[in-house]
Amino acid sequence: MLELKGKVSGAIITFNEEKNIREVLDCFDFCDEIIVVDSFSTDNTVELASENPKVRVFQNKFEDFTKQRNFAIDKAENDWILFLDGDERIPEKLKLEIIAELKKKEKKDAYYFYRKFYFAGKPIHFSGTQTDRNFRLFRKSKCRYIAEKKVHETLQVKGTVGVLKNKLLHYSVSDYDSYRKKMIHYGVLKGQELFDKGRKYSAFAQYAKSFFKFFKTYFLRLGFLDGKEGFQLAALQTLSVFETYQSLKKEEKNQ
Repeated sequence: MLELKGKVSGAIITFNEEKNIREVLDCFDFCDEIIVVDSFSTDNTVELASENPKVRVFQNKFEDFTKQRNFAIDKAENDWILFLDGDERIPEKLKLEIIAELKKKEKKDAYYFYRKFYFAGKPIHFSGTQTDRNFRLFRKSKCRYIAEKKVHETLQVKGTVGVLKNKLLHYSVSDYDSYRKKMIHYGVLKGQELFDKGRKYSAFAQYAKSFFKFFKTYFLRLGFLDGKEGFQLAALQTLSVFETYQSLKKEEKNQ
């Protein structure tokens, strides 16, 4: 087993991840601790995670993704943090690249990981996934998720940035129905975020931006080349935009 003892904290936020938890925790095998922040799962996520001797579980009420991630950062004992989602996996080549990078004298303060997207086990090559990347490895002392972002969390880096060559595997869509629920959830949180920023509901914006999202994903980002899955991805991402404005309208009505 590859290790960087005492140098890296693995971190993950969970809710009902019993299908994924063992595999994703295995990706942290070179970390000396793993922080699991769970939103009171109703399945066996916590029990399965606790089987791993490196895991420390903290249960914290879910308000938004950013707060959960920053909570996990605060619990980490090491400066270097490797943060994964439950549907992400680190292939061996990427693991070796991470370890090699961390052994260098001159290191960046945060690293982007490009991601290879899968839809129900099928690799997706287009549909906007071509440039999909996120910060996954960073220094706690130089980075923090921006508080105003409730969804599509944004890491603020006060330092230097690098990009790793090998891709993270992203099994985001296990099936159509689960991804549909995820996109609706993201839309609801995004609508709350817009409301907090003082944005006003506009039916024109709702329909215009929904239409453009589909057009961009399916045509401009070549989603049609991904076949049936490309159409489904474009439709579900469009649904998320539509639900964003439904959520914003609801927030205005309830204020």
